[in-house]
Amino acid sequence: MITRVVKISLLFVLFILVSGISTHLTLTLIIKGEDSVIVPELVGKDVVSVLEVLTDMGLNTKVGGSEYSATVPKHHVIFQEPEPGTEIKKGRDIRIVISKGASTVLMPNLRGLSVHQARIILEENGLCDGLQTVTHNQLIRKDNVIAHSPGAGQMIPRKNCVDMLISAGPLPKAYKMPDVEGKSLSKTILVLEKMNLSLGEITSVYDPDIPRNTIITQEPLSGHRVAEGEPVRFIVNQRESEELGRFYSGSNETLFRYRTQSGFLNRRIRVQIKTIGFSNDLFDDFMKPNQEIWLLVPKNAKVDTLVYENEELLEVRSEE
Repeated sequence: MITRVVKISLLFVLFILVSGISTHLTLTLIIKGEDSVIVPELVGKDVVSVLEVLTDMGLNTKVGGSEYSATVPKHHVIFQEPEPGTEIKKGRDIRIVISKGASTVLMPNLRGLSVHQARIILEENGLCDGLQTVTHNQLIRKDNVIAHSPGAGQMIPRKNCVDMLISAGPLPKAYKMPDVEGKSLSKTILVLEKMNLSLGEITSVYDPDIPRNTIITQEPLSGHRVAEGEPVRFIVNQRESEELGRFYSGSNETLFRYRTQSGFLNRRIRVQIKTIGFSNDLFDDFMKPNQEIWLLVPKNAKVDTLVYENEELLEVRSEE
């Protein structure tokens, strides 16, 4: 009888031990399953995907740098630590190294692109600006790339600088400078307009034996080669004491002359044109006493020319 009781007691104790061990193991597995994860394969995947995966798994991403790789594309993982399959607790760090792409790049074709577009493409490929030379070209638009070195299709190291030949547009038309000495300023302006020449600096002297407002000297001289847009300078026969603001008309533009009053101090002179719904400063700078300026004003009967001295309005003139 005693033996039977002892056996039953032993069986009961054994049952309790087995139940306790089983419960412990079950809880351990559950807890361990909740706190631990298996590190996934990250090599070859893009950085954005890796960040999403590791965040969802409760792991921290630590970037350990970047390296060039001939096999792994740019912005993809080339190394990870711990290795794939490793069991780690949540909240641990996963170190990755990111690919910078190949150490060499295929030189893109920049011909015909604007300088701005070419610079963007060079930057995207890890290349830099080199020397820039400008020349006229009949086929390539102004400020676009005519050629570059290294040429398109070559494999070149990243950070290499690329030299570019930039178009200045077609060659401007050239003319033989006419003789305008002795001609009136207004007629000379018409000549310049027809030849697409620009009006350069104009100075004045006075000779009573020469008709007023005629050209005394010119630069470039008569017979010299001049290109479109080139400025032409003149000395005009005119009294210094003449009216301060005067107009000399061409076909498309009006030449406005202004001379500051006598005195000792420099003055801030601002010349502004105004028309319906529009105003623009043609000149805004300090001038010496008795200094003269010549300005081109659009030829329009509705345009007023306002002259300010030290922000005080001196006069308003309309072309007659």
